Formats: sequence, C-alpha cells, structure tokens
Amino acid sequence: MDKKTPFVKPKRKAGEKKRGKKYRTVAGKLDRQKLYGLEEAVTLLAETSTTKFDSSAEVHMNLGVDPKHADQIVRGTLAMPNGTGKNVKVIAFVDEGKVKECKAAGASEAGSADLVDKIAKGWLDFEVAIASPDQMKNLGKIAKTLGQKGLMPNPKAGTVTPDPAKTIEEIKKGRIEYKTDKEGNLHNIFGKVSFGADKLLENLKSYLKAVREAKPAGVKGNYVRSLTITTTMGPGVKVEPSEIYKQ
Repeated sequence: MDKKTPFVKPKRKAGEKKRGKKYRTVAGKLDRQKLYGLEEAVTLLAETSTTKFDSSAEVHMNLGVDPKHADQIVRGTLAMPNGTGKNVKVIAFVDEGKVKECKAAGASEAGSADLVDKIAKGWLDFEVAIASPDQMKNLGKIAKTLGQKGLMPNPKAGTVTPDPAKTIEEIKKGRIEYKTDKEGNLHNIFGKVSFGADKLLENLKSYLKAVREAKPAGVKGNYVRSLTITTTMGPGVKVEPSEIYKQ
C-alpha cells in the first residue's frame, strides 16, 4: 500500500446490519452462490445456529403471484407432523356453555362480551383468536383492533369454527396458517433446532407440499421465485426452488 494513501475502512451499505463474530463464522460454512437441496439445507440449520437458546427453524418464500388479485392469494392451514415447538397463546370467543371446554383444550381466555370488553380496553396478550360462528356478530366493537393486528377470526384461516375446542387443540399441537403478504412472501416457523434434521425435514416437506397444492390456477411462469430456510438470528440457507415439486 502506498504510504501516502491512508487506509479507509469500507462502509457498510445502508440498512446493512453489523454481524457478530459467531454469525460470520457460521455464515462462512455456506456457499452464498449455491442453491442447496432440501436435505442438505436442513442439515446445515443446526450447524449455522448462533443462539444459546433453542432456535426456531424458519422458512421464507417469495412466490410468483400477484396478491392484489384475490384469486392469487396463497392461504391455508397446516398441521405440522411434529408440531412447531412453540407454545401459542389462543383465545376463544364462545358462549358461556363452551368456555370450560375451550379452556380445557388450552385456551388462555374464553368468553363473549366480557372478553370483547377486555380487548377493547387494550388487552392483546394472545397470538391467535378463534370464534364460533354465532359470536362473529359481537366482534364489531374490536374488529378494527383485531384486524390491524392480523388477529381477526376468519373462516379461510380456520379460526371461525363450530368446534372451537378441537381447533384450539390443533393449534396448540402445531397447526399453522400460511398467507402471502403484499409482496407475495410467505414466512413461517416449521420447528425448533432441537427437533433434529429428520423431524425438521418431515415438517418442511409437509409445508412445501401444502404450498404447492395451494398454487392458484391463474399463476403463470415460476411459482416459487426463492426459497430460504434459516434459524433465529442465523444466516439464510438458500434452497433450490424446484425442491417444492419433489415433495
């Protein structure tokens, strides 16, 4: 280096995060130019986990759909074969006669007008809300609040149901909802690193099969533009998009 030329440390790009030493070390195990097969990618998850706690395994996809058109929104529910390892807080809007069975099934709260009033006052300590069909008319007071948080019960998501106790049990055991966002992306958890490669692979294959079968009839061209799996705070492992057609 020319002694007259001072060394200038390269600046990070706008929005680029500063990565820790452990992250950089595990990221070095990945070929950033390679698209991995599904089995190899899942095996790499445990090797690239950077947390001391049991990280979640995440799947991120970009689909060749136009969510502006209702018939191209990819949405559905799936019961993971091995669960997700996550304890989901579920509440239920039901009449008094079903409160006891819903709580026995795992609901943290269940009720009707009293539960609506509690939420209207600002309480939102839950992740999924379900309702029996007869209760939907009572949710007008909190519909906007729930809608903005993505918590409004919806028949398409399977959260408006005549059998709330059964639905609660399924959600607690690992039933998930997948739905494309405004950019055509899907983001879901498919287990924990502690599950091991075999169980994670089984969950991921079930997820990809469900997404494949949910392909809208009007979609032309590449259905899956990108497919990446990662652990919480870990580097992304890029997967060959065509793997979805092998499940």
